[in-house]
Amino acid sequence: MRSRSDFQRPRPNTRRYDEPPARRTGTDADLLSSLEQLDGKTYGAYKTVIGDWDYGTFQVMIDRIQADPFAPPSLLRVQSTPEKMGLPTSLIETREQRIAVADFLIRTFDREIQSHGRGAVQIARTGQEILERSACSVSADRIELRFQVQMPARGRMILGRTAAEIFDRDVPDAIVNTLDFTSSEAADDLEAMRAHVHTYEDYHALQKALADNGWMAFVADGSMLARLSGVSQLPMEDAVAFESPESLRREVTLPHAGLVKGMAIEPGVTVIVGGGYHGKSTLLNALQRGVYAHIPGDGRELVATVDDAVKVRAADGRAVTGVDVSPLITELPGGADTARFTTENASGSTSQAASIMEAIELGTRLLLIDEDSSASNLLMRDSRMRTLVESEPITPLVDRIRALADTGGVSTLIITGGTGDYLDAADRVIMLDTYKCYDVTDRAREVVEEQPRKRTDEPWPISESKRCPLPENVQSDRPKTKAAGTDGIILDNQTISLADVEQIVESGQSEAIAWIVRGMLEHVCYGELTVGEALDQVERMLTSGGLDTLRRFGAREYPAFLVRPRRVDAGAALNRFRGLKLSD
Repeated sequence: MRSRSDFQRPRPNTRRYDEPPARRTGTDADLLSSLEQLDGKTYGAYKTVIGDWDYGTFQVMIDRIQADPFAPPSLLRVQSTPEKMGLPTSLIETREQRIAVADFLIRTFDREIQSHGRGAVQIARTGQEILERSACSVSADRIELRFQVQMPARGRMILGRTAAEIFDRDVPDAIVNTLDFTSSEAADDLEAMRAHVHTYEDYHALQKALADNGWMAFVADGSMLARLSGVSQLPMEDAVAFESPESLRREVTLPHAGLVKGMAIEPGVTVIVGGGYHGKSTLLNALQRGVYAHIPGDGRELVATVDDAVKVRAADGRAVTGVDVSPLITELPGGADTARFTTENASGSTSQAASIMEAIELGTRLLLIDEDSSASNLLMRDSRMRTLVESEPITPLVDRIRALADTGGVSTLIITGGTGDYLDAADRVIMLDTYKCYDVTDRAREVVEEQPRKRTDEPWPISESKRCPLPENVQSDRPKTKAAGTDGIILDNQTISLADVEQIVESGQSEAIAWIVRGMLEHVCYGELTVGEALDQVERMLTSGGLDTLRRFGAREYPAFLVRPRRVDAGAALNRFRGLKLSD
């Protein structure tokens, strides 16, 4: 643990508060004295320490005290400056650098409290992705870190001396070990931070290379794509390193990694084939998470996918409101209007069709599809079934996928192990064999010639439909706006399932989405803006003011656990809201 001697000033004489104001100010010594005096009092007396406490080179701000020992923990902030931290200005000059530094500081603080704390201090937990988070913000003149403290008690009686120890040791030690880059002991941490920033900058340069070259995705040679297990995003240590096929290999030059070679996925229809357990889903998982940057050592640092790519799958039972699914489904029994299709309980095929059309409506450039999680009757119909069943409302995607790319401007990457009909429409076919990647496009075309089928390609209809949400007051007697992990959000009495929105990777994104959906329904959507236009307004708000701007929609002051979601994922949540109403 680092010494605090150079980072924290000596404490002045203690002064006490007999009649504390609503929000107090003082030194760290004042805070410790106040906590000790609270020992043995009823829990509500903790509220007397709400205020701003000067620890010398940083301030600890206690913003909210929990109502009782069993309530959610108390909310705190710490503020300092880059100058006091010894943080080089060269690492915080750009927005990308500041996001990466903030992400690094959150991880460092979490590691400190996990290693040396007694469990009372908590901060937002992070995954493998570098994301914009409300738990830490960095600017040229301020660093702010937000966290929680479980204020100690025995029953409902304050343990004031224990609380004083937490604020004398656990909290300041974690802060110093996170924020102090002035001492010689911090040299390794500073280098690790620099590597974190450089990784994030290289990822954004790779995203720019996608845009400049018109690529949909890029996977660098040497990437370690396999994960530790099906429920872990940690890298598998003995994974096979990715190597691109020569025919698909391209080069990019990045600011820190230099010349990088790898596989570029160009626009159009890409079909990935291979036997079971040979790496198809591993590659797809890397690509669907390639919409985010990854931390150093993850193995997928130089995997990038266009940031609006959408993984679509079947989701039996989801709500659909006014979606034009007619390019894929027509003439349903009962006369349902598939140009404005609405249901409270979609089937596998109709749910996936709706998800495809909603993603296109939101402007996706790339659809990601896995045969294993799709409705088979939406993907294809073989010649025998077409002959036997002539009346079929579903136009399978295989009939439209070519036109979707050529005239609709939307590329598709589909994984299939048993549907050879997509070979006809493919621009390229990639095979995974024991985690090795091969370009088998030429062989696939030979197979198509050797085993021809009647082509069923159909044009992609241009929809004129515009979905403009109406305002909806979703309040109830017990208002709630919260996340249910990454699989759903709760708005008052309604739960919106996001289990099929697979590119939400942290619960903080779900919580931010919950506030976005509430804000759109109550403050943005008035029947004039389309879903996309309403989301654009929210995006501009978040970009200009950060996640704190969600306070306009009712989010708590100084939110500590929000994570910036993608526009398309927030749109997916709105589209799954069962109370959604559209203007005529």
